[in-house]
Amino acid sequence: MSEQRQRVVSGMRPTGQLHLGHLVGALQNWKRLQERYDCFFMVADYHALMSEYERPQQIHTWSYENVLDWLACGIDPQRSVIFRQSDVPEHTELFALLSIVTPLGWVERVPTYKEQLREIEGRDLTTYGFLGYPVLQAADILLYKAQAVPVGEDQLPHVELTREIVRRVHFLFKREIFPEPSALLTESPRLSGTDGRKMSKSYGNTINLSEAPEKIRAIVEKMFTDPARIKMTDPGHPDTCNVCGYWGTFAPSAAARAHDECRRSIRGCVQNKRELSEVIVQATEPFRQIRAKIGGSYDEIEGMLQAGAEKARSVARHTITEVKAAFGLIGQ
Repeated sequence: MSEQRQRVVSGMRPTGQLHLGHLVGALQNWKRLQERYDCFFMVADYHALMSEYERPQQIHTWSYENVLDWLACGIDPQRSVIFRQSDVPEHTELFALLSIVTPLGWVERVPTYKEQLREIEGRDLTTYGFLGYPVLQAADILLYKAQAVPVGEDQLPHVELTREIVRRVHFLFKREIFPEPSALLTESPRLSGTDGRKMSKSYGNTINLSEAPEKIRAIVEKMFTDPARIKMTDPGHPDTCNVCGYWGTFAPSAAARAHDECRRSIRGCVQNKRELSEVIVQATEPFRQIRAKIGGSYDEIEGMLQAGAEKARSVARHTITEVKAAFGLIGQ
């Protein structure tokens, strides 16, 4: 890791297979960040457990599956630290210490907490851990003294909470331990789910990165299109059509032609979806090739995660020692 470059920390919860939304919303950006930053990319299995504690059996397997997709996207373990959160015990240690000094009202006002309670059905999320997960996120960031955090707009309150926690720690203990991290706002196209709603595993409206070509074709065939276009002779509205939105993301060079033909009733929805399915099959081919190369064995992934955890702990141990000294738990 370079001492000159700023450090970035980011992670994903292993709660299922990764889909196209993860690709355009995070993974493509992670790949670019490797060019400019020292990157720590974390399999956030503790965060997954906070919502999946009633059915945790798949978390370990999904961790491997997600990392396979990271590698297929170009996340390079030689250039970035790739590790599993639970392999670095300092995460929960710092979480506990920060929880001591974080006012309850600060976490209760984080808007995504109430949004998650409304959106996630069939699970009891009224737990202390789920309420406090923004403090664990702060610990994830501060443990590595990250100067920047790549986030979407919905995560900005979490970064601001982290900055407030930093200022409170510095005020209480009269010493500066952490940098105040800034948000690296991720500029990515907003990709709707196949039904036009927000893309989410809980809605069942995703296209997974490792999906087989025939399954992709079947999913795209059923995609929600322009509701105002009843017959092929009706003019299309590509600016509001979900399928046309995918063209702009995955085949921008061909999008203008597809949109124009849609407006002029030259291209029908069936043709549009058929051609789009082939574009997506081609875009996801690297993911299937990587999985075929690994051959279904997780041994290589586990070895990489353990090596990454050791690199992460070499930083985390130093930070937690500083924090425990500030809290009076060890000598100065």
